[in-house]
Amino acid sequence: ARKKSEFKRKDISKQEALEFYKDKGNEYKVDLIEDLEDGTITFYTQGDFTDLCRGPHVPNTGDVKAVKLTSLAGAYWRGNNDSKQLTRIYGISFPKQKMLEEHLHRIEEAKKRDHRKLGKELGIYMIDSMVGSGLPMWLPNGTVLRRTLEAFLRDKQKKRGYKEVITPHIANIELYKTSGHYPYYKDSQFNPMEVDNEEYMLKPMNCPHHHRIYSNDLRSYRDLPLRLAEFGSVYRYEQSGELSGLSRVRGFTQDDAHIYCTHDQLKQEIKNTIELTQLVFSTFGMPV
Repeated sequence: ARKKSEFKRKDISKQEALEFYKDKGNEYKVDLIEDLEDGTITFYTQGDFTDLCRGPHVPNTGDVKAVKLTSLAGAYWRGNNDSKQLTRIYGISFPKQKMLEEHLHRIEEAKKRDHRKLGKELGIYMIDSMVGSGLPMWLPNGTVLRRTLEAFLRDKQKKRGYKEVITPHIANIELYKTSGHYPYYKDSQFNPMEVDNEEYMLKPMNCPHHHRIYSNDLRSYRDLPLRLAEFGSVYRYEQSGELSGLSRVRGFTQDDAHIYCTHDQLKQEIKNTIELTQLVFSTFGMPV
């Protein structure tokens, strides 16, 4: 920090970046760069260290006066279990020691309110290895809490003209290919299953199902806006190292909705959606 060593930015071509890391024998950065589109790539240099980074950075190391390494974790390259396992180092920095201490104090206070700790102590939910990692089960107290939240949300949605629907937990894979979701999310979805010589998969999102409901009937502009809502259960294949309590799971229920409207109705629908979101957040004391 006393040296105030500058972070120097340099834009180079993709080919130059590849040659730089190939010379250094850094297969990981080569892999990253090969996936980037052609064009300029941003590098930053500080002292003898140069690295690929989008930035921006602080002007110099003088702004980094308080540093703390917070944790270590193992991670597979690109999240692929067949790839090499790397060590991920987490750290934070602040321009003042007092700011670092205040941050660490907030973290300790948050740990006391960690939902994983409270979930066990209050009998809200459990995750059992026989059921599967990332697949929470709601206990009696948690079910009361969840149903109360759902009732609150249903009431607010109904008053705003939402119509509730229910869709299945699995669907033909062609549904997600037709909607365009599959190519982009296939790596985070559970493997398809074969049923009657067709492929089905666990539902990773509700959108295509709601679109099929909308397209089931001929509709006039007089039928719009049509607001469909669902407490829809969906499933995503999250990497085991990324699972955490209820915040990162493989099976969860979304308070999901899709609004079908005319262009002239769009502005008001967006306004109504924002107001509903603000109402829900403010009810639970969350900043909006």
